[in-house]
Amino acid sequence: MKNLIFLLLIVFFFSCKSDKIEEEVISTKIEIPELIQKFGYTLDDYKVIEDTIRNGDSFGEILNNHHVDYSEVYNIVESVKDTFNVAKLIVGKPYVILANKDTTEKAQVFVYQPRITEYVIIDFTDSIFYEFHEKKIKTVVKEASGAISDSLYALSLVMQDKGLDYALVNELSDVYAWTVDFFHLQKGDNFKVIYEEKFIDDTIYAGLGEIKAAYFEHKNQPFYAFNFVTDSTKNISDYYDDTANSLRRQFLKAPLSFSRISSRYNLKRFIRYYGKIKPHRGTDFAAGVGTPIMSTANGTVIESARRGGNGNYVKVKHNSVYTTQYLHMSKRAVKRGDFVKQGDVIGYVGMTGNTSGPHVCYRFWKNGVQVDPLKEKLPSAEPIKDSLKAGYLTFIKPYRQQLDGLTID
Repeated sequence: MKNLIFLLLIVFFFSCKSDKIEEEVISTKIEIPELIQKFGYTLDDYKVIEDTIRNGDSFGEILNNHHVDYSEVYNIVESVKDTFNVAKLIVGKPYVILANKDTTEKAQVFVYQPRITEYVIIDFTDSIFYEFHEKKIKTVVKEASGAISDSLYALSLVMQDKGLDYALVNELSDVYAWTVDFFHLQKGDNFKVIYEEKFIDDTIYAGLGEIKAAYFEHKNQPFYAFNFVTDSTKNISDYYDDTANSLRRQFLKAPLSFSRISSRYNLKRFIRYYGKIKPHRGTDFAAGVGTPIMSTANGTVIESARRGGNGNYVKVKHNSVYTTQYLHMSKRAVKRGDFVKQGDVIGYVGMTGNTSGPHVCYRFWKNGVQVDPLKEKLPSAEPIKDSLKAGYLTFIKPYRQQLDGLTID
């Protein structure tokens, strides 16, 4: 009997031990490394080379430097030439090479990013194919407010302290170009703004969107501004106040933001021009080469060319009364027949033609006669049509409530 009990205890002991060992084996975890995906490729499968286009780089040289011979480069270029011009790679733009991981390290895929929101893929692993991708942009509506001590510089510091994009200063100055003197801000001035910020992949900042609504108090005078589309066919929108009046004149004061006048329109001031002496009939705005030049009003481009002392220039007909011209551009951004809106970029400041320094010469015609735009009593932009006014007042109501609810901090 004792022997039987002893035998049962031994069986029970080893049975429990066996169960414990089996339980420990089952609880063991195996970790699988996460595979990194980008541009539709598993990056772990390639040697990844990231770089930017440098001055003098060419598509052929880049690929040849990564072990693609020139005969294959030629085939690639020929295959994609109808959809992508490899000669137009822009200096400073990023690209990625996906190469073999073996000893050849030969490039298999070329990914080029001309803009933060776009990228193109040229894959020549087996056959050659081209793909264009546009990243989805997420728009987030934000609000901000602040008090200004005494100047435009102070406004920029307020923006900086709040971590806001400095471009917001430029946008506000454009909205209030005719109602707020941004060069003579003073203590007590303040602002509130509802605006958009754009993001790629939820985290990569892609710049400002539009200002939806704003409030600016200048010299104890309140100015509301609401962005409203008045012509959906031409996608024309403008800023109007709380009573549906336009905040703008029909023309901007200047074709450049924050520029200085280097030479005024003056019939008594003679200059040497192309071997002759003529009165200066334009207004010169000095700025650095590459500064964007804006059309000062809505209109149609009637000339876009390079000629003589004018250099690169653009001429815009606004209506039967007014025409404007912009001279000495480094580059034109529009062509004849294009419709442009007030504030659209039509070219960039340069030194082409007869000029001693970078500037834009702004010329202004009224009924076919050149006049001084700074002395003209320019017409206000038209208020909202009566047929749209009721809808506008309904549209701005929630924005005004939101602005009024913001505190100045």
